[in-house]
Amino acid sequence: MRSGSSGKWHWHVAALACVGVWGTTFVSTKVLLNHGLAPLDIFLMRFLIAYLCLWIFAPGRLFAASWRDELMCVALGLSGGSIYFLTENQAVAMAPASNVSLLVTTAPVMTLLLLRLFRVIGPLQRRQIWGSLIALAGVACVVGNGHFVLRLHPAGDILALTAAFMWAAYSLLLPSMSRRYSGTFLMRKLFFYGMLTAAPLLLFSPLHLSEAWLRPVVWGNLLFLGVAASMGCYLIWTAALQHLGTMRATNYIYFNPLVTLLAAAAVLDERITAIAAVGAVLILAGVWLAERK
Repeated sequence: MRSGSSGKWHWHVAALACVGVWGTTFVSTKVLLNHGLAPLDIFLMRFLIAYLCLWIFAPGRLFAASWRDELMCVALGLSGGSIYFLTENQAVAMAPASNVSLLVTTAPVMTLLLLRLFRVIGPLQRRQIWGSLIALAGVACVVGNGHFVLRLHPAGDILALTAAFMWAAYSLLLPSMSRRYSGTFLMRKLFFYGMLTAAPLLLFSPLHLSEAWLRPVVWGNLLFLGVAASMGCYLIWTAALQHLGTMRATNYIYFNPLVTLLAAAAVLDERITAIAAVGAVLILAGVWLAERK
């Protein structure tokens, strides 16, 4: 962490907690896929649960103050919702998971470039560039976990990069809107427009209805994805972006594959290698370097 940020330590912890939860969603999603649910089923249900919970705990206004702001809410729903999740899920179906994990985790680098492109930040510092590259190298080690071989799968790789770009765009759009609207309002709009823009896909891939929907393990994982990973983490992440700044919060996304690896080792009995441990050290070093003054 950068010096002088001690007063915001709890927001650093909050950002890390969000990444920690998001890192375990891979395991939860895999459990649901193994029970016969499709990626579109999982996405729509987790967003529907999050949306309904927000209405229960934080009912309020229906529309933004202007049509321009309403369109911005649509953009949030697309970038942080439907396009992000659906391109990432489709990328996993078309390319090796290792490719997708590495390419999606380029989101902090893309965020940094977008912030510079739109002059939100000044010229890039060497520490930011080297810190990002070191952290990304650590991600490659963690993703590979001792057996990583990058093979080109153009369509799937492009979709994975699209997902990373969508998250970077979402991180760029969110701060300006969060200065004018509450986090609960913005997230409710995000979940609504995320579902609305993904719903037409049901014409081509209807919900996979079966007895699996009655199993406690299915609803347990859906509730985790909807309440904790979607509603809770999106609200906390919005606040963390406000208090830490877009780039500082987004850098913590580099830890996502590390959390996924630990969760997979605990739940799916996957082995952690020495190369993955080296990757963890590189991620810590890279984020520390990027955060320094």
